[in-house]
Amino acid sequence: MQAVRAASALVLIVSAATASAELSAGQKAAIGRKIWQNECAGTVDGLTSWNAGEEFPSLGIGHFIWYPAGFNGPFTESWPALIDFAKKRGANPPAIASLRNCPWNSKKQFQAEFRGPQLTALRKWLAANVSLQTDFVIARSRAALPKMLAAAPASERKRIEANYHKVASTAGGTYALIDYVNFKGDGINPSERYNGRGWGLMQVLGEMRDVSAGQAAAKEFAAAAKRVLDRRIANSPPARGEARWKEGWHNRCDTYARPL
Repeated sequence: MQAVRAASALVLIVSAATASAELSAGQKAAIGRKIWQNECAGTVDGLTSWNAGEEFPSLGIGHFIWYPAGFNGPFTESWPALIDFAKKRGANPPAIASLRNCPWNSKKQFQAEFRGPQLTALRKWLAANVSLQTDFVIARSRAALPKMLAAAPASERKRIEANYHKVASTAGGTYALIDYVNFKGDGINPSERYNGRGWGLMQVLGEMRDVSAGQAAAKEFAAAAKRVLDRRIANSPPARGEARWKEGWHNRCDTYARPL
């Protein structure tokens, strides 16, 4: 398992280097700020959150998921990969961040210790390493394309790749691709399905109508993302109450249609 995680981190580092060559420092900083605003309302307290109705905390500007011991959720866990990435880049996260499993077993326990030394140290480190987290999110997005093409039906691969590059032809579109992978994943995880229908980047790219590259593609990506997320809500288990997130999800998708 350690070897697999190390290899994954290496892929992310290589991908981040490629992404850094394509985005200016200013563009990367703007993307990081937007993701922080999207996930945490741009607050330091929001860097360590435990959302109502969820079984795990969400940490960092990208609200990276960290599962407690014994919980095997359907969503892709991303916190351990962030910490591996950070260490490969020479960062020194707090010791608690390197635990394989989240040390808090419930939202109640997490909230009780919110101002304690461990969560305070995590927030301090995360607030000081926004650019590192941005690189990680960018790397995940860049690594998603070959994985999506390998997972997609053969008849859909050309369409998915073409739409990816159409959206990526502007800085704002690049932000949309980067943010959506962090927001709802790449769409290849078979456990991230309701009634057999996924909601990740692969599904959004496949949902897009035929438009030209550039700003038109960014606007269509935003519209396609809303359609995919509405379908997720319609297919979701009623007990999860996902309709309460619709407005916020749509607001986030609206940012994809605007220039960076």
